[in-house]
Formats: sequence, C-alpha cells, structure tokens
Amino acid sequence: MFNSLRGMITEKRLDSLCIATGGIEWEVSVPLLDMEQLPPVGEEGRVLVWLYHREDQMRLFGFVTEERRNTFLELIKVEGIGPRQAVKILSGISQDDLETALENEDIARLEAVPGLGKKTAQKMILALKGKLAHPVSAAVAGSAYEELVNALADMGYDRKTAAEAVERAARLVNAEAVDRAALHGASAASAARAVSTEALAGLSAASGTATLSQAEREKRIFKQAIVILSSQ
Repeated sequence: MFNSLRGMITEKRLDSLCIATGGIEWEVSVPLLDMEQLPPVGEEGRVLVWLYHREDQMRLFGFVTEERRNTFLELIKVEGIGPRQAVKILSGISQDDLETALENEDIARLEAVPGLGKKTAQKMILALKGKLAHPVSAAVAGSAYEELVNALADMGYDRKTAAEAVERAARLVNAEAVDRAALHGASAASAARAVSTEALAGLSAASGTATLSQAEREKRIFKQAIVILSSQ
C-alpha cells in the first residue's frame, strides 16, 4: 500500500500536482491549502497519499501532513461526501478553522466553504465533532497514555479533553498508590518498593519501584479518566 511519494514536483494545477519519482510521473489530487505548503515546481517534495480504487478508476489523493490525511479519511465517511468533495472542503477551510467550526457547531462557517451546503454541514457536525485529531501533550504522545486517549476518542469524547483527563487521572492514580503505601506504615524506601515503577511514572526517580502491573495501572487510569469526563 502507498504511504507517500517523494520526488521532483513537475507541475502544479488548481487541484492536483504531478510528482516524478523512480522514472514515473504521478498525478495526485491535492487540496489547495496543502498545495500552497508544498515546494515549488522544480524542487523535491514529499506527499502523503491515499489510493482511491474502484472498478472503473484509480486515483491518488495527497496531503502535506498525517493530520490532513486523517481528516480527509474522516470526511469521506460522512454521508454524501466523496473523495473529490472532501478535497474541495479541505481546499476551502484550514485545519484549525474546520476543527473549531465542528466543535462549536458553527454551521454558518461551514456553509461558507465553497460547495458545502447546510445539510452536509449538519451531517459533518454530527459525524465528526470531537473526532478530528488535536495536538496531544508531550506527556501523552508516544506513551501508553496515547492508547487510552485513542480509546476515549473512539467512544466519542473530544480528543483534547480526553488527553487532559488521562493526564489528570494518571496523577490521581500515582498519588493513591503512594497514599496506600504510606497507610501500611511503610518507610519511604519500602513504600517505593510497594508500588511499581509504572505507578510512579512522572514522579522523581527517588520514588522507587513497585509490583502494580502496567496493565492494571492503565485500567485504573482509564476508569478514572471516564469518571472525570463524565463529571464535566
């Protein structure tokens, strides 16, 4: 499966570009706003791609970032929006403006996008509110926390809010682990041994290690995050 094309950009059109790589020149449909961020004709560039394949046609769609490609893939899940329409939408509104309009249920802003009517805008809000990618803090990205955030987002929670809830839940679980050790009358050193290194992640190195498994810790954080989200 194609992930990206890297090569010389040979031509830019209104809604597509040509990129030459390995002796082959590819035509790729690209949103206008993504096109503007790519290098000029004659220079090397990289385009993340998605292959549209049907019995009667094949076409590549390209994007400058993973976030933009993911947004495109979410858009084509909305009833009435095909790949070409999704490209038009992404050509007419920036990523930040799109996410803000969806979160605020701003139908007027979405209708301002060329070719996007009220009914389709309403369907987009119902289908995509809270589901588009948001920046995740450094404490979450690249860690076990990220899987928890993804799971919460799949349940319909806003990703940014879910990330904040997971971080807060992790702090609570860490604090509870320390409190439990202290209640058992352990010394600072023995308390550090009574709870796992995973349970004390994010605390100082002097906090020590423990026996609470990572899976159990993640389970507790996940449950606590849901409690936090439900109370908001």
